[in-house]
Amino acid sequence: MNTPHAQPQTLTLTRPDDWHLHLRDEAALRSVLPYTAAQFARAIVMPNLRPPVTTAAQAQAYRERILAALPVDANFEPLMTLYLTDLTPVEEIARAKAAGVVALKLYPAGATTNSDAGVTDIRKCYKTLEAMQRAGLPLLVHGEVTDPEIDVFDREAVFIDRVMTPLRRDMPELKVVFEHITTQEAAEYVTGADDFTAATLTPQHLLYNRNAIFMGGLRPHYYCLPVLKREQHRLALLKAATSGSHKFFLGTDSAPHASQLKENSVCGAGCFTALSALELYAEAFESVGALDKLEAFASFNGPDFYNLPRNTGQVTLLKESWTLPSTVPFGEAQLKPLRGGETLAWKLR
Repeated sequence: MNTPHAQPQTLTLTRPDDWHLHLRDEAALRSVLPYTAAQFARAIVMPNLRPPVTTAAQAQAYRERILAALPVDANFEPLMTLYLTDLTPVEEIARAKAAGVVALKLYPAGATTNSDAGVTDIRKCYKTLEAMQRAGLPLLVHGEVTDPEIDVFDREAVFIDRVMTPLRRDMPELKVVFEHITTQEAAEYVTGADDFTAATLTPQHLLYNRNAIFMGGLRPHYYCLPVLKREQHRLALLKAATSGSHKFFLGTDSAPHASQLKENSVCGAGCFTALSALELYAEAFESVGALDKLEAFASFNGPDFYNLPRNTGQVTLLKESWTLPSTVPFGEAQLKPLRGGETLAWKLR
Protein backbone atom coordinates (compact mmCIF):
# COMPACT_ATOMS: atom_id res chain seq x y z
CA MET A 1 0.00 0.00 0.00
CA ASN A 2 1.00 3.61 -0.44
CA THR A 3 2.19 5.59 2.54
CA PRO A 4 -0.32 7.67 4.52
CA HIS A 5 -1.11 11.19 3.32
CA ALA A 6 0.77 10.70 0.03
CA GLN A 7 -0.96 11.68 -3.20
CA PRO A 8 -0.15 8.65 -5.36
CA GLN A 9 -0.61 8.45 -9.10
CA THR A 10 -1.31 4.73 -8.74
CA LEU A 11 -3.06 2.85 -5.97
CA THR A 12 -2.66 -0.94 -5.75
CA LEU A 13 -5.05 -2.94 -3.58
CA THR A 14 -5.59 -6.58 -2.77
CA ARG A 15 -8.52 -7.50 -4.98
CA PRO A 16 -11.63 -6.34 -3.11
CA ASP A 17 -15.12 -7.78 -2.62
CA ASP A 18 -18.57 -6.19 -2.67
CA TRP A 19 -20.54 -7.19 0.41
CA HIS A 20 -23.91 -5.86 -0.82
CA LEU A 21 -24.98 -6.08 -4.46
CA HIS A 22 -28.15 -6.26 -6.56
CA LEU A 23 -27.78 -8.18 -9.83
CA ARG A 24 -31.46 -8.67 -10.79
CA ASP A 25 -32.03 -11.59 -13.21
CA GLU A 26 -32.20 -12.69 -16.85
CA ALA A 27 -31.33 -9.94 -19.37
CA ALA A 28 -30.76 -7.35 -16.63
CA LEU A 29 -28.36 -9.72 -14.87
CA ARG A 30 -26.42 -10.32 -18.06
CA SER A 31 -26.13 -6.56 -18.59
CA VAL A 32 -24.75 -5.54 -15.19
CA LEU A 33 -22.78 -8.56 -13.97
CA PRO A 34 -19.64 -7.88 -16.08
CA TYR A 35 -19.09 -4.53 -14.35
CA THR A 36 -18.95 -6.09 -10.90
CA ALA A 37 -16.85 -9.03 -12.09
CA ALA A 38 -14.28 -6.56 -13.49
CA GLN A 39 -13.85 -4.85 -10.10
CA PHE A 40 -14.49 -7.48 -7.44
CA ALA A 41 -13.53 -11.08 -6.74
CA ARG A 42 -16.72 -11.87 -4.82
CA ALA A 43 -20.03 -10.23 -4.03
CA ILE A 44 -22.90 -10.85 -1.64
CA VAL A 45 -25.91 -11.10 -3.95
CA MET A 46 -29.18 -9.75 -2.62
CA PRO A 47 -32.21 -12.10 -2.79
CA ASN A 48 -35.01 -9.58 -3.46
CA LEU A 49 -36.06 -10.91 -6.84
CA ARG A 50 -39.67 -11.46 -7.85
CA PRO A 51 -40.41 -14.00 -6.46
CA PRO A 52 -37.78 -13.65 -3.70
CA VAL A 53 -35.04 -16.21 -3.11
CA THR A 54 -36.33 -17.85 0.08
CA THR A 55 -34.93 -21.41 -0.11
CA ALA A 56 -31.54 -23.03 -0.52
CA ALA A 57 -32.72 -24.65 -3.75
CA GLN A 58 -33.72 -21.27 -5.18
CA ALA A 59 -30.37 -19.80 -4.14
CA GLN A 60 -28.50 -22.59 -5.90
CA ALA A 61 -30.54 -22.09 -9.06
CA TYR A 62 -29.93 -18.32 -8.96
CA ARG A 63 -26.20 -18.91 -8.47
CA GLU A 64 -26.14 -21.12 -11.55
CA ARG A 65 -27.81 -18.37 -13.58
CA ILE A 66 -25.22 -15.88 -12.37
CA LEU A 67 -22.33 -18.15 -13.27
CA ALA A 68 -23.84 -18.78 -16.70
CA ALA A 69 -24.04 -15.01 -17.28
CA LEU A 70 -20.38 -14.35 -16.47
CA PRO A 71 -17.98 -13.28 -19.25
CA VAL A 72 -15.81 -16.19 -20.35
CA ASP A 73 -12.60 -14.83 -18.82
CA ALA A 74 -14.14 -13.57 -15.55
CA ASN A 75 -12.85 -14.70 -12.16
CA PHE A 76 -15.78 -13.98 -9.88
CA GLU A 77 -17.68 -15.84 -7.15
CA PRO A 78 -21.28 -14.95 -6.21
CA LEU A 79 -22.04 -15.38 -2.51
CA MET A 80 -25.68 -16.32 -2.08
CA THR A 81 -28.23 -15.19 0.49
CA LEU A 82 -31.81 -16.06 1.44
CA TYR A 83 -34.67 -13.64 1.88
CA LEU A 84 -35.92 -13.93 5.46
CA THR A 85 -39.69 -13.95 5.93
CA ASP A 86 -42.03 -14.37 8.88
CA LEU A 87 -42.43 -18.00 7.79
CA THR A 88 -38.83 -19.06 7.03
CA PRO A 89 -38.69 -22.54 8.61
CA VAL A 90 -35.95 -23.46 11.05
CA GLU A 91 -35.11 -26.50 8.89
CA GLU A 92 -34.18 -24.24 5.97
CA ILE A 93 -31.15 -22.96 7.87
CA ALA A 94 -29.42 -26.35 7.80
CA ARG A 95 -30.21 -26.70 4.10
CA ALA A 96 -28.87 -23.21 3.46
CA LYS A 97 -25.64 -23.90 5.35
CA ALA A 98 -25.12 -27.15 3.45
CA ALA A 99 -25.74 -25.37 0.12
CA GLY A 100 -23.09 -22.73 0.79
CA VAL A 101 -25.50 -19.87 1.46
CA VAL A 102 -23.54 -17.28 3.44
CA ALA A 103 -26.28 -15.18 5.10
CA LEU A 104 -29.97 -14.32 5.35
CA LYS A 105 -31.35 -10.88 4.57
CA LEU A 106 -33.90 -9.04 6.70
CA TYR A 107 -36.07 -6.62 4.76
CA PRO A 108 -38.69 -4.96 6.96
CA ALA A 109 -41.90 -5.37 4.96
CA GLY A 110 -42.34 -2.37 2.68
CA ALA A 111 -38.94 -0.81 3.39
CA THR A 112 -37.45 -0.87 -0.13
CA THR A 113 -37.54 -2.48 -3.58
CA ASN A 114 -39.31 -5.86 -3.63
CA SER A 115 -39.66 -5.95 0.16
CA ASP A 116 -43.40 -6.62 0.32
CA ALA A 117 -42.72 -10.22 1.39
CA GLY A 118 -40.37 -9.06 4.15
CA VAL A 119 -40.53 -9.41 7.91
CA THR A 120 -43.47 -7.77 9.68
CA ASP A 121 -42.15 -8.35 13.22
CA ILE A 122 -38.66 -9.71 13.91
CA ARG A 123 -39.95 -11.60 16.94
CA LYS A 124 -41.78 -13.91 14.55
CA CYS A 125 -38.35 -15.01 13.27
CA TYR A 126 -36.67 -15.71 16.58
CA LYS A 127 -36.58 -19.49 16.29
CA THR A 128 -35.04 -19.17 12.83
CA LEU A 129 -32.58 -16.55 14.07
CA GLU A 130 -31.56 -18.87 16.91
CA ALA A 131 -30.85 -21.57 14.32
CA MET A 132 -28.75 -19.07 12.36
CA GLN A 133 -26.83 -18.20 15.51
CA ARG A 134 -26.04 -21.86 16.09
CA ALA A 135 -25.04 -22.38 12.45
CA GLY A 136 -22.90 -19.24 12.27
CA LEU A 137 -24.95 -17.71 9.45
CA PRO A 138 -24.99 -13.89 9.60
CA LEU A 139 -28.11 -11.77 9.43
CA LEU A 140 -27.96 -8.83 7.02
CA VAL A 141 -30.39 -6.08 7.97
CA HIS A 142 -31.96 -3.26 6.04
CA GLY A 143 -32.06 -1.06 9.10
CA GLU A 144 -35.18 1.05 8.82
CA VAL A 145 -38.55 0.92 10.49
CA THR A 146 -41.55 1.28 8.20
CA ASP A 147 -43.98 2.94 10.61
CA PRO A 148 -45.61 5.69 8.51
CA GLU A 149 -45.60 8.00 11.51
CA ILE A 150 -41.79 8.01 11.58
CA ASP A 151 -40.10 10.59 9.35
CA VAL A 152 -38.17 8.94 6.51
CA PHE A 153 -34.96 10.62 7.67
CA ASP A 154 -35.34 9.18 11.19
CA ARG A 155 -36.19 5.58 10.34
CA GLU A 156 -32.66 4.24 10.71
CA ALA A 157 -32.10 5.78 14.14
CA VAL A 158 -35.45 4.46 15.35
CA PHE A 159 -34.55 0.99 14.00
CA ILE A 160 -31.55 0.92 16.33
CA ASP A 161 -33.78 1.44 19.36
CA ARG A 162 -36.68 -0.76 18.31
CA VAL A 163 -34.90 -3.66 16.58
CA MET A 164 -31.11 -3.70 16.84
CA THR A 165 -30.81 -3.14 20.59
CA PRO A 166 -33.23 -5.91 21.63
CA LEU A 167 -31.95 -8.24 18.90
CA ARG A 168 -28.33 -7.96 20.09
CA ARG A 169 -29.49 -8.48 23.67
CA ASP A 170 -31.48 -11.60 22.79
CA MET A 171 -29.04 -13.06 20.24
CA PRO A 172 -25.61 -11.92 21.44
CA GLU A 173 -23.62 -14.32 19.21
CA LEU A 174 -25.65 -13.89 16.03
CA LYS A 175 -23.47 -12.08 13.52
CA VAL A 176 -25.31 -9.02 12.22
CA VAL A 177 -24.34 -6.72 9.36
CA PHE A 178 -26.09 -3.35 9.58
CA GLU A 179 -26.17 -2.70 5.86
CA HIS A 180 -25.71 0.57 3.97
CA ILE A 181 -25.76 2.67 7.13
CA THR A 182 -26.58 6.33 6.58
CA THR A 183 -26.54 8.11 9.93
CA GLN A 184 -24.22 9.26 12.67
CA GLU A 185 -26.32 7.22 15.10
CA ALA A 186 -25.68 4.01 13.15
CA ALA A 187 -21.94 4.69 12.80
CA GLU A 188 -21.66 5.31 16.54
CA TYR A 189 -23.79 2.26 17.35
CA VAL A 190 -21.60 -0.09 15.29
CA THR A 191 -18.39 1.48 16.60
CA GLY A 192 -19.49 0.83 20.16
CA ALA A 193 -20.85 -2.66 19.53
CA ASP A 194 -19.03 -5.97 19.98
CA ASP A 195 -17.33 -7.93 17.24
CA PHE A 196 -20.55 -9.74 16.28
CA THR A 197 -21.81 -6.49 14.73
CA ALA A 198 -20.48 -4.85 11.56
CA ALA A 199 -21.68 -2.47 8.85
CA THR A 200 -21.37 -1.82 5.14
CA LEU A 201 -21.04 1.62 3.57
CA THR A 202 -21.98 2.69 0.05
CA PRO A 203 -20.05 5.15 -2.14
CA GLN A 204 -23.04 7.46 -2.47
CA HIS A 205 -23.47 7.83 1.28
CA LEU A 206 -19.76 8.60 1.67
CA LEU A 207 -19.73 11.18 -1.13
CA TYR A 208 -23.11 12.93 -0.97
CA ASN A 209 -25.63 14.40 1.41
CA ARG A 210 -29.32 14.85 0.68
CA ASN A 211 -28.74 18.14 -1.16
CA ALA A 212 -27.50 16.05 -4.10
CA ILE A 213 -31.06 14.87 -4.76
CA PHE A 214 -32.27 18.46 -5.29
CA MET A 215 -29.33 20.30 -6.92
CA GLY A 216 -30.68 22.16 -9.95
CA GLY A 217 -33.93 20.21 -9.83
CA LEU A 218 -35.02 16.76 -8.71
CA ARG A 219 -32.22 14.27 -9.51
CA PRO A 220 -33.73 10.78 -9.31
CA HIS A 221 -30.47 8.92 -9.95
CA TYR A 222 -29.30 10.05 -6.50
CA TYR A 223 -32.41 8.62 -4.85
CA CYS A 224 -31.82 5.41 -2.91
CA LEU A 225 -33.10 3.77 0.25
CA PRO A 226 -32.08 4.45 2.90
CA VAL A 227 -32.15 7.98 1.52
CA LEU A 228 -29.13 10.31 1.66
CA LYS A 229 -29.00 12.27 4.91
CA ARG A 230 -27.62 15.59 6.23
CA GLU A 231 -23.95 16.55 5.89
CA GLN A 232 -23.24 15.76 9.55
CA HIS A 233 -24.22 12.15 8.86
CA ARG A 234 -22.10 11.91 5.70
CA LEU A 235 -19.08 13.16 7.64
CA ALA A 236 -19.72 10.62 10.42
CA LEU A 237 -19.89 7.80 7.87
CA LEU A 238 -16.69 8.94 6.19
CA LYS A 239 -14.98 9.09 9.58
CA ALA A 240 -16.10 5.53 10.33
CA ALA A 241 -15.03 4.18 6.94
CA THR A 242 -11.57 5.74 7.20
CA SER A 243 -11.07 5.07 10.91
CA GLY A 244 -9.24 1.79 10.42
CA SER A 245 -11.95 -0.06 12.38
CA HIS A 246 -12.42 -3.64 11.21
CA LYS A 247 -16.20 -3.31 11.72
CA PHE A 248 -16.77 -1.30 8.53
CA PHE A 249 -16.41 -2.62 5.00
CA LEU A 250 -17.35 -2.07 1.40
CA GLY A 251 -20.88 -2.76 0.20
CA THR A 252 -21.96 -0.80 -2.86
CA ASP A 253 -25.69 -1.55 -2.72
CA SER A 254 -25.44 -1.02 -6.48
CA ALA A 255 -29.07 -1.30 -7.58
CA PRO A 256 -29.88 -1.03 -11.29
CA HIS A 257 -33.20 0.36 -12.48
CA ALA A 258 -33.97 1.14 -16.12
CA SER A 259 -33.63 4.88 -16.76
CA GLN A 260 -37.29 5.30 -17.65
CA LEU A 261 -38.26 3.84 -14.27
CA LYS A 262 -35.77 6.02 -12.38
CA GLU A 263 -37.14 9.09 -14.19
CA ASN A 264 -40.79 8.10 -13.83
CA SER A 265 -43.39 9.91 -11.71
CA VAL A 266 -42.77 7.24 -9.05
CA CYS A 267 -39.01 6.73 -8.93
CA GLY A 268 -37.34 3.40 -8.20
CA ALA A 269 -34.94 3.53 -5.24
CA GLY A 270 -31.31 2.71 -5.96
CA CYS A 271 -28.03 4.05 -7.31
CA PHE A 272 -26.17 2.07 -9.97
CA THR A 273 -22.47 2.26 -9.07
CA ALA A 274 -21.06 -1.08 -10.19
CA LEU A 275 -19.43 0.46 -13.26
CA SER A 276 -17.16 2.75 -11.20
CA ALA A 277 -17.45 1.62 -7.58
CA LEU A 278 -13.75 1.51 -6.70
CA GLU A 279 -13.16 4.86 -8.38
CA LEU A 280 -15.91 6.43 -6.27
CA TYR A 281 -14.61 4.93 -3.04
CA ALA A 282 -11.10 6.17 -3.88
CA GLU A 283 -12.51 9.66 -4.38
CA ALA A 284 -14.21 9.53 -0.98
CA PHE A 285 -11.14 8.28 0.87
CA GLU A 286 -8.85 10.73 -0.92
CA SER A 287 -11.11 13.62 0.13
CA VAL A 288 -9.95 13.14 3.72
CA GLY A 289 -6.38 12.05 2.98
CA ALA A 290 -7.08 8.42 3.89
CA LEU A 291 -6.20 6.42 0.78
CA ASP A 292 -3.94 4.30 2.99
CA LYS A 293 -7.08 3.03 4.78
CA LEU A 294 -8.91 1.94 1.60
CA GLU A 295 -7.36 -1.51 1.26
CA ALA A 296 -8.49 -2.77 4.66
CA PHE A 297 -11.98 -1.35 4.11
CA ALA A 298 -12.31 -2.81 0.60
CA SER A 299 -10.31 -6.03 0.80
CA PHE A 300 -9.77 -7.29 4.36
CA ASN A 301 -12.54 -6.38 6.81
CA GLY A 302 -15.36 -8.10 4.92
CA PRO A 303 -13.77 -11.52 4.45
CA ASP A 304 -12.47 -11.44 8.01
CA PHE A 305 -16.01 -10.87 9.36
CA TYR A 306 -17.45 -13.65 7.19
CA ASN A 307 -14.58 -16.03 8.05
CA LEU A 308 -13.60 -16.27 4.39
CA PRO A 309 -10.05 -16.14 3.01
CA ARG A 310 -8.74 -12.83 1.79
CA ASN A 311 -8.19 -12.63 -1.95
CA THR A 312 -4.67 -13.01 -3.33
CA GLY A 313 -4.87 -11.01 -6.57
CA GLN A 314 -4.52 -7.26 -6.94
CA VAL A 315 -6.17 -4.36 -8.72
CA THR A 316 -4.62 -1.00 -9.59
CA LEU A 317 -6.30 2.37 -9.75
CA LEU A 318 -4.69 5.19 -11.74
CA LYS A 319 -5.04 8.88 -10.94
CA GLU A 320 -6.41 9.62 -14.38
CA SER A 321 -9.41 11.69 -15.45
CA TRP A 322 -11.99 9.90 -17.57
CA THR A 323 -15.65 10.36 -18.44
CA LEU A 324 -18.16 7.85 -17.17
CA PRO A 325 -20.64 6.77 -19.88
CA SER A 326 -23.95 8.60 -19.69
CA THR A 327 -25.87 5.36 -20.20
CA VAL A 328 -25.18 1.65 -20.66
CA PRO A 329 -27.42 -1.10 -22.03
CA PHE A 330 -29.78 -2.77 -19.55
CA GLY A 331 -31.47 -5.62 -21.35
CA GLU A 332 -33.62 -3.87 -23.95
CA ALA A 333 -33.61 -0.64 -21.89
CA GLN A 334 -30.95 1.87 -20.84
CA LEU A 335 -29.33 2.31 -17.44
CA LYS A 336 -27.76 5.51 -16.15
CA PRO A 337 -24.83 5.10 -13.74
CA LEU A 338 -24.48 7.42 -10.78
CA ARG A 339 -22.43 10.36 -12.10
CA GLY A 340 -23.08 9.20 -15.68
CA GLY A 341 -21.54 11.59 -18.21
CA GLU A 342 -19.32 13.20 -15.58
CA THR A 343 -15.54 13.12 -15.07
CA LEU A 344 -13.99 10.87 -12.43
CA ALA A 345 -10.50 11.35 -11.03
CA TRP A 346 -9.52 7.67 -10.59
CA LYS A 347 -9.70 4.87 -13.12
CA LEU A 348 -9.39 1.11 -12.67
CA ARG A 349 -6.63 -0.17 -14.91
